[in-house]
Amino acid sequence: MAKVAFLGLGVMGFPMAGHLAAKGHEVTVYNRTVAKAEAWAARHGGRHAATPAAAADGAEFVMACVGNDDDLRAVCKGEDGAFAGMRKGAVFVDHTTVSAAVTRELEAEARRLGIGFVDAPVSGGQAGAENGQLSIMCGGDEATYAKAESVMAAYAKACRRLGPSGAGQIAKMMNQICIAGLVQGLSEALRFGEKAGMDGKAVIEVISQGAAGSWQMVNRHATMLDGKFDYGFAVDWMRKDLGICLKTADEIGAPLPITALIDQFYKDVQAMGGGRWDTSSLIERLRKLDG
Repeated sequence: MAKVAFLGLGVMGFPMAGHLAAKGHEVTVYNRTVAKAEAWAARHGGRHAATPAAAADGAEFVMACVGNDDDLRAVCKGEDGAFAGMRKGAVFVDHTTVSAAVTRELEAEARRLGIGFVDAPVSGGQAGAENGQLSIMCGGDEATYAKAESVMAAYAKACRRLGPSGAGQIAKMMNQICIAGLVQGLSEALRFGEKAGMDGKAVIEVISQGAAGSWQMVNRHATMLDGKFDYGFAVDWMRKDLGICLKTADEIGAPLPITALIDQFYKDVQAMGGGRWDTSSLIERLRKLDG
């Protein structure tokens, strides 16, 4: 068992840190909103610290799951940042979805300080975090990844190193590109069926067993048909992720025409007041368009 710090206790981080404690690791948490850290410590019996540096003090592994590039820099750097509290040989594992550029920036700083760094964004949503069934896409050197893999196993269904620093973030971008296309296609199919007078749930029972089947279809079709959108990853966060995808695509010269279009569809959902709806809410945009 290891001494672990976990930074960021949102809908993903709170249960992920809980799984680490349940596996017997000695866990200290940090969260910007202190009440969340206190609630976590009360539930799981761990400790909470006032700063990332204090949480990281003496830890063998420091995990982070925060909001965006700036949030990640804030918990890593500066006199109160995690890097300041980490000893040489410790490993920082970043579960945040951020740009590959900030990953490489922070990995270089960590290496200068004698700290290992693994970029390890996750997929599986809130349910995956709560059930310890996340897919983790990792970048970093092989030796550092090997150290961290057994700790990440506390909440992983699948975990794999995909290349050097930044490779995990590129893989997560690919994941989000796939999801955007799947959700739009499923939304169009379900709305098409509604307009044609079909029983969408009955149709999905059949077509989900064939080539059209997907996780999104199986797990989201019923709530989409019922107009319920509080079951997962929020539109606001998806737009943040797609923004990273589109910026990176522009930098490397990879066209993403469908992704760019669906990003604008999600912008429409935000304008409808659906920024905190889950990503399956693209169907609601179609309902608004066709009345």
